[in-house]
Amino acid sequence: MRAVVFAYSNIGDRCLRVLHAAGVQVPLVVTHHDNPAETIWFERVADTAAELGLPVVHIDDPADPQLERMVRGVDPDLIFSFYYRAMIPMALLALATTGAYNMHGSLLPLYRGRAPINWAVLHGATQTGATLHEMVAKPDAGAIIDQSAVPILPDDTAGQVFDKVTVAAEQVLWRALPALLTGRAQRRANDIANGSYFGGRRPQDGCIDWSLPAHQVYNLVRAVAPPFPGAFTEINGVRLVIAKARLRRGVTEQPLRPGLQVDGDRIVGMCGDGGVLDIHDLRRNGATVDTATLFQLLGR
Repeated sequence: MRAVVFAYSNIGDRCLRVLHAAGVQVPLVVTHHDNPAETIWFERVADTAAELGLPVVHIDDPADPQLERMVRGVDPDLIFSFYYRAMIPMALLALATTGAYNMHGSLLPLYRGRAPINWAVLHGATQTGATLHEMVAKPDAGAIIDQSAVPILPDDTAGQVFDKVTVAAEQVLWRALPALLTGRAQRRANDIANGSYFGGRRPQDGCIDWSLPAHQVYNLVRAVAPPFPGAFTEINGVRLVIAKARLRRGVTEQPLRPGLQVDGDRIVGMCGDGGVLDIHDLRRNGATVDTATLFQLLGR
């Protein structure tokens, strides 16, 4: 069996390795150019392909006519998308004679769309997972081949959950691959009417609204904590990023206004419901901010 693989990030790295270990021929790997404005904290699929001796091209727009000629030229049985960041045109998917499949970082039909792990943490979900499904015209809407759940613990960051989902994706593909290769894979409906869909997230979406309840603020901090851009607040025009925090049990009776404050020898975040975040890592332009510096920024 011959498979063309569209892949990026850690899930792309691990799933490409699964195909290679299973003896699937991969005559073409398609990946993205790295964004110079983005911190590359994840594995580069181009490096993985080079290590495995697989041909790789960098194409960000899968509608590129040159790409269709390349895919047609290798005559694939299968097409896989493993965290590739663009929708692959149906005309391209149709070139795979046995089928085209995507690995998505959620338990479909929940959290269809972009940044599913971040959204799950932001909404306080207690589990998510990885789903292998058929690719169709609508994003993340094809029939489900297999999926596996992972827990989201109360203090997990999105980065920690991403690591769990990467392992789940590897396991799902390894488990489903024999049936896919022999045409015996079972399918079940992906009931998107009872699911959810979310768009991509931007760095500016990490701005904290301190009037919200503490658990919502904490979920935002967890959802975008490094290696993602981070939840931030501004004091007198200075942007401060909360890299690590912990939700304090109960509420405080201290008469502190919402926002970052100094409480004794600690930095805290006061929220609209009286809840408190203990801030363990506060940064300004990547440098640690201590209580003395915060006092100065607060004008005290």
